[in-house]
Amino acid sequence: MSSMDEEEGSASTRREPAGGEPASPARAPETPALGFREAMEELERILARIEGEEIDIDQLAEELRRAAQLLDLCRGKIRKAEVEVTQIVQSLEEHGQDDERGPDAR
Repeated sequence: MSSMDEEEGSASTRREPAGGEPASPARAPETPALGFREAMEELERILARIEGEEIDIDQLAEELRRAAQLLDLCRGKIRKAEVEVTQIVQSLEEHGQDDERGPDAR
């Protein structure tokens, strides 16, 4: 086996994340550090170009692909925020119940 074959073999084994599903580079955002606000602003610019017919038909598919990536990014950030807010509220409710029982209830 050549060193190139070995590299390809090891690369293919590295592509699978811990969840067992193959990595999907097409779905990964090009700029993972992009914040929610920046992603939304870029989505709005893409939409304005499409609605304003400023976009060349040859670029349309590329723009739509980028818009889909940005939507996935935003949805993920919203889901993460929902989970965090739920955990915070549950924590506050648990602490509130402990406070209502008083120190003798423990």
